[in-house]
Amino acid sequence: MFDKILIANRGEIALRVLRACKELGIHTVAVHSTADADAMHVRFADESVCIGPPAAKDSYLNIPAILSACEITGADAVHPGYGFLSENARFAEILNEHGVHFIGPKAEHIRIMGDKIEAKRTAKRLSIPVVPGSEGGVSNDAEAARIAGEIGYPVLIKAAAGGGGRGMKVARTAAELSTALSTARSEAKAAFGDDAVYIEKYLEKPRHIEIQVLGDGKGKAIHLGERDCSLQRRHQKVLEESPSPALNAQARDQIGEIVATAMREINYLGVGTVEFLYEDGQFYFIEMNTRIQVEHPVTEAITDIDLIFEQIRVAAGAELELKQSDVRFVGHAIECRINAENPVSFRPSPGKILHYHPPGGLGVRIDSAVYQGYSIPPYYDSLVGKLIVHGKTRQECLMRLKRALDEVVIDGIETTLPLFRALVRETDIIDGNYHIHWLEQFLARGGMDSETSTPLAS
Repeated sequence: MFDKILIANRGEIALRVLRACKELGIHTVAVHSTADADAMHVRFADESVCIGPPAAKDSYLNIPAILSACEITGADAVHPGYGFLSENARFAEILNEHGVHFIGPKAEHIRIMGDKIEAKRTAKRLSIPVVPGSEGGVSNDAEAARIAGEIGYPVLIKAAAGGGGRGMKVARTAAELSTALSTARSEAKAAFGDDAVYIEKYLEKPRHIEIQVLGDGKGKAIHLGERDCSLQRRHQKVLEESPSPALNAQARDQIGEIVATAMREINYLGVGTVEFLYEDGQFYFIEMNTRIQVEHPVTEAITDIDLIFEQIRVAAGAELELKQSDVRFVGHAIECRINAENPVSFRPSPGKILHYHPPGGLGVRIDSAVYQGYSIPPYYDSLVGKLIVHGKTRQECLMRLKRALDEVVIDGIETTLPLFRALVRETDIIDGNYHIHWLEQFLARGGMDSETSTPLAS
């Protein structure tokens, strides 16, 4: 096991990793920008090192500074959390070259899955079902028109090196294709420095289903069920739940075993998430995230398995002790991502938290790094915290979530709490009858009152 882990991240995920390390008896090092000097993970860590000014490129993305912090503190491993350098293959290689363990997958797997085109090729080779589309990047409009004609409109143009919805455009007819291609290429170039795009069949009302996997890099791998992440805004997840209301045990076991078998074949190391679109009983691979996910707590809630604990164990060279038969799914869990944003316009709302009261009670978990008097900086993502609830049934879980949402107090900034209070009272959400476009349609038809930031009267 590692002696000292440097946590190369901030916010709630840094605190989450820190807590797991403490339970394992591992000393911790927090790195931070000058803007995060008063952050909770900095206060709780055994040691802390300032690695630069507020801008992420000068601090949390500053590889030389992080390496220096490892050397200064004697850290023998780095946990990257999610975001920042968590899916940077070169970062993993550099750490290894300097004798520091990267708590994550092998660099080759990060690199393969970080390229959407190569990831799709790899998925097909591993017998994972994929969305119909181009075999690789499309080089010109004529090629794109031919492929779109073969798979049928509407089609989705996606950035090969992208994520988060950038470089992604829909063409519903042949007349829209050229403009969609040009716009997607421009956005991809601006966001990722690479204008390569590819084409997929656009599914009208799919669910977003992801499978959590865990492997030891030695041929053992299991799946821990699915998460339904279909409630999204601009391709960003807002609420996640497990198990999915759309799947039964047979579908879950079938796609789970396909994914776990693929991970065994490539000797995958650590945690990962294989993401699919699901429509009319069919799964279509879209990407793999080679890191811990924001929404991992819902899986922990229904399996009672600490994913960070297991991630650290296998990174230290331990074999996977869990067998597929050890995984039991108990009850239902839902996570809400509470952001410092206006709940109608979604404008960021950084600032000082004047009053803070988290909810409590049976089956309620808060993953957050904020406290009363804490000032949310404007330099990073707007996540304030994650509210996770667990119940014996989905109905009990929803009732518990309503109660917990009504208990939360966060004053001084705007948050997305009113949105969640509205969502849990919507019939489609209560019935589990939603898809990846549902939330944007809900907002477009005036699901929230722009003046009061409260649900409209029915």
